[in-house]
Amino acid sequence: MLGPLLLLSPVAGARAADLNLEAIQRYSSGSSSSRQDQVTSISQFSDVQPTEWAYQALSNLIERYGCVAGYPDGTFRGKKPLSRWEAAALLNACLDRITEVTDELRRLLKEFEKELAILRGRVDNLEAKVGELEANQFSTTTKLSGLATFVVGANAFSGSAREEVNSARAEVGATTFSYDLQLSLDTSFTGKDLLRTILRAGNFGDSAFGGAGPTGGLSTLEVAFEEASGPDSLGIDKLYYQFPIGSGFTATLGGRVGQEDMLALWPSVYPADTILNVLTLNGAPAAYNKNLGPGAGLWWQSGGFSVSGNYVAANGNSGNPSQGGIGTEASGGTGTAQIGYSQEQWALAAIYSYIQSGVEVPGTTPFTASAFDTPGSRTNAFGISGYWQPSTSGWLPSISAGWGINTISYDGQDVDGDLSTSQSWMVGLEWSDVFWKGNALGMAVGQPVFATALIGGDSPDDGNFVWEWWYKFQVTDNISITPALFYLSRPLGQDTPSDSSFRQLGGLVKTSFSF
Repeated sequence: MLGPLLLLSPVAGARAADLNLEAIQRYSSGSSSSRQDQVTSISQFSDVQPTEWAYQALSNLIERYGCVAGYPDGTFRGKKPLSRWEAAALLNACLDRITEVTDELRRLLKEFEKELAILRGRVDNLEAKVGELEANQFSTTTKLSGLATFVVGANAFSGSAREEVNSARAEVGATTFSYDLQLSLDTSFTGKDLLRTILRAGNFGDSAFGGAGPTGGLSTLEVAFEEASGPDSLGIDKLYYQFPIGSGFTATLGGRVGQEDMLALWPSVYPADTILNVLTLNGAPAAYNKNLGPGAGLWWQSGGFSVSGNYVAANGNSGNPSQGGIGTEASGGTGTAQIGYSQEQWALAAIYSYIQSGVEVPGTTPFTASAFDTPGSRTNAFGISGYWQPSTSGWLPSISAGWGINTISYDGQDVDGDLSTSQSWMVGLEWSDVFWKGNALGMAVGQPVFATALIGGDSPDDGNFVWEWWYKFQVTDNISITPALFYLSRPLGQDTPSDSSFRQLGGLVKTSFSF
């Protein structure tokens, strides 16, 4: 089969004795005058067409080994017969080229012997680790991540309202050690969808950091959690499915989903690793109420713009219309619409939420909280929030700010002195890479939802300021320690006894483990 591949001698049928062996030797060494120089491309042969049955074989010999030559007239003459002597000489020429390549490979292998040994060891290591992962993985579609948080701290109460101060000290004045554990399972079936399951356990319920005591939700930490069945019980915190629809649309639905999970834009970079929950709600705790329950939503995003709409019914899993259900008076429902615009360093969003009675609005004074909880009440909550952050870390902090205003109406006859309008605001600052890379410093100030107008025209006295300061030490990639202080200037608001004061100072150390 070498005939089509190698150059032919002029005498096809000659006997061995008649062959010019010297000429053949010159051919094999590349010096014969009857052949052209070594070719580098099969296109140099004028009589070789891609339709020839051995075209690819000849191309490989030319391009890989460079041991094929042609006649001076630029032809290959692949159909001419070949003698055994010519075949032996020409085969020897190709074998010489192969030997040269092999010798070069041996030299390179010798030169890089140590490096190859190291690479071989690493490959063996990787194969062993991959085998171990495959043997121990619980799912090919699910990723598990976790966050465990320890909080050690205490609260001090002071002021001239001695009865309230002593009562608070007796109820929640002790030093506490609480924990929160979150296990998140993210599953994707198509690479673009998300089934999220969050398992959670905690024991914050009996401390001021979990909402106990006279100041309620104002001193609740963002990380605080306790399952309804009691402390140290593991339960389903969230369970929802998210998937794209066409171009730019994303749908979310779930049996236990948060309002915030169905918003395309969260208009704050003040970190969720902050301290008080009220200061994570974009200055509008009523509009961004994080209502949790059965719900569904849809958002659209394009070129920085986003539009979101969703509905959550806190009591939506109840079959009794007088106690819950979807779209009933007792649903504990919120309907939310948000429009926003974001760029790499800044974002701005406007939000509207319609809130039924029974929805737990975080970050309120006791007076406004009781109004939201009044049977038959309905609240229209508006908010404007945004942020700006520097492109690099330095003296300039990121700035997050927001403001909210809410109007409330009641079924039946309005009563003078009831809440009609409330407002809220916050400003949060964060400096990154403070003192050491990875560490962060932050502070925030604001007013939670407080009464600004009452039915009948009376002037409310419900003001209260909230401050917090914290510094996060990033000990390792997975462990951080955050000492923090917070101060509530008048957490009882309008319920503070006349001409009296009541203050709360909290101090804590939070340690977070991510895995």
